[in-house]
Amino acid sequence: MSTRGINFLDQWIVSNIPAATNADVISVDELTNKLFADSKSLGIKREEIDEEVASLYRTILDAIVHYDAGIPE
Repeated sequence: MSTRGINFLDQWIVSNIPAATNADVISVDELTNKLFADSKSLGIKREEIDEEVASLYRTILDAIVHYDAGIPE
């Protein structure tokens, strides 16, 4: 288990899943590629993220579908 991997994934989703993102295969694929590029730049291997979730595709798709920007202040 990689605490570093799951912490990165959680923070990345919060920072990178905009409300306007479409829940389609292309959008999820582009976000997945960006996720791995960002993690690589920080020295976090793909395996550290993959081992934390059953399906990264499903995790990102769920984040898009269930995105809640919260109440504006």
